[in-house]
Amino acid sequence: MSNEQFRVESDLLGELKVPANAYYGVQTQRGINNYHISRKKMRDYPDYVIAIAYVKLAAVQTNHTLGVINDEIAGAISQACQEIIDGKLHENFPIDMMQGGAGTSVNMNANEVIANRALEIMGHKRGEYQYCYPNDHVNCGQSTNDVYPTSIRLALIRMNKSLVSSLTGLISALRFKATEFKDNLKMGRTQLQDAVPMSLGQEFQAFAVLLDEEVERLIHSAALLLEVNLGATAIGTGLNTPPGYQEAVVRHLREVTGLTDIRGAADLLEATSDTGAYVLAHSAVKRA
Repeated sequence: MSNEQFRVESDLLGELKVPANAYYGVQTQRGINNYHISRKKMRDYPDYVIAIAYVKLAAVQTNHTLGVINDEIAGAISQACQEIIDGKLHENFPIDMMQGGAGTSVNMNANEVIANRALEIMGHKRGEYQYCYPNDHVNCGQSTNDVYPTSIRLALIRMNKSLVSSLTGLISALRFKATEFKDNLKMGRTQLQDAVPMSLGQEFQAFAVLLDEEVERLIHSAALLLEVNLGATAIGTGLNTPPGYQEAVVRHLREVTGLTDIRGAADLLEATSDTGAYVLAHSAVKRA
């Protein structure tokens, strides 16, 4: 690319060229340059991109309510988040899903895209962060260590709903075949040998019951993901958040996602380091 196709941004490490038409910024570009691990990009998982936009939307609404961010900036950030939730700008999330720094590059990718879109909405150019800054405004009251796990939980809940819906359709089809084949006799087999008679309908009914149990496990494990550590900031102390932030941001998260059972963790220090819910969710998917 020619120099006209870049803009120059800087961070604590110095200056770096960023594609002029990109909504992401310098820290995302460093992540692109440094991490080539899984080859799976953030944009390959739209449920995750949408999930992190929900977190950012809840955060900016909270900061606006608490008087931390003014009307203009809060309105522009909110609009940018909603556009991402609606499926726009996803091509601007090129970060590898596996990277060093506990997900900081993923978080900054979202912060920069939202900030630059908000700048456009307010009539400014991309990169003019003096008007809307990725850290001080979009990431206000947050840390990668509470944004990242909360977003993962929301994404897994969304993906789990799609999986359960697909399995439910399959179960219905199997039950239909169970009725259709109820008079079709066949030989049941054990140890790879013919054993005793059964109907083909009984076999399909057993398949349906089996998947019913898997759906129960998937729903149960997803419920554990509804406890979030949003508001914990870096380690669970809530440092650098105004009074009332944690309760308010969880309330706003319930409102913007429609997930009325989302709750804040009782102990944010424990919740920030706990991965038990992910293990159970993974085991339910693996079992299915």
